[in-house]
Amino acid sequence: MNNKLKYRHEVKYYVPYPQYFVIKQRLKNVMTPDFHAGPNGDYQVRSLYFDDVNNKALFDKQAGIKDRVKYRIRLYNMRDDVIHFEKKIKTNDYIAKVKESIDRETAEGFSNGNYHHIDSADMKKNLIAEVFHEMKNKLLRPKVIVDYTREAYTADTGNVRITFDKNLQTGLEQVNLFGEDVQTINAIDENFIIMEVKYDEFIPDYIKTALQTRGIQRQAASKYVICRKFIKSNAWEDQ
Repeated sequence: MNNKLKYRHEVKYYVPYPQYFVIKQRLKNVMTPDFHAGPNGDYQVRSLYFDDVNNKALFDKQAGIKDRVKYRIRLYNMRDDVIHFEKKIKTNDYIAKVKESIDRETAEGFSNGNYHHIDSADMKKNLIAEVFHEMKNKLLRPKVIVDYTREAYTADTGNVRITFDKNLQTGLEQVNLFGEDVQTINAIDENFIIMEVKYDEFIPDYIKTALQTRGIQRQAASKYVICRKFIKSNAWEDQ
C-alpha cells in the first residue's frame, strides 16, 4: 500500500427501498446532508470509465486481485464547470483517490480516445501525464458511461461519508460525455439502491446504531463492472 496516499475504508451494500427509507431517516438525525445536494437532497453523477486493450480494470476486479486501479472522468448535474479526471486505487476494503481538474475541451478529447490534444500545462499534472502514457502505450480508452442519482450524508467524527446511489444507468457503448442523444438503461433491479460507507479509522457508535447493517446484502461488484456486463461479448465476462 502506498503510504503517501490517504486510504479510507469503503464498504458497499445492496439496500431494498423500504430499508433505505428507514436508514436515511435515522442518518438525517445524526449526520449532515452533503452540501452539493440540490433542493431534492441529491445530485446527478455521470462517470466515463476507461480501460486498456486487455480490459485490465474489469478482469482484475472479477478475479479478486487485491491491488487494482480504475480511471474515470466525473462530472455533476451534467454541468461542465467542475470536471475531474480521477484514478481510484483499491486495496481490499481500502480506497484512495487521485484527481485533477480538466476543462470541457480536454474531457471531450479524452472521451473521443484522443490523447494528442493534451496541452503542456495539463502534462505537468502527474495524473494527466500518467493517463497520456496509459493511452499511448496500453491503449487506455473510454468504455462505458455510468449515471446515477446520489444522496449523501457526512460526519466529521471519523470522517464518515455515507452515500445512497439510486437509479443506476448504463450508457451501453455510448461514450460521449456531453452527448444530448446518449440513451441509458437501468443497470440493476429498480427495487435496490447501492449504499456506500466510507470512513477513515473508525465509525462512531451512534452512526453504527443508525445504520444497523445486519441483514443487508454486502455488495462486491463495482458500478463499472455492473454496467460493463451490458456490453460483454463473452459469457465468461459475467461478474
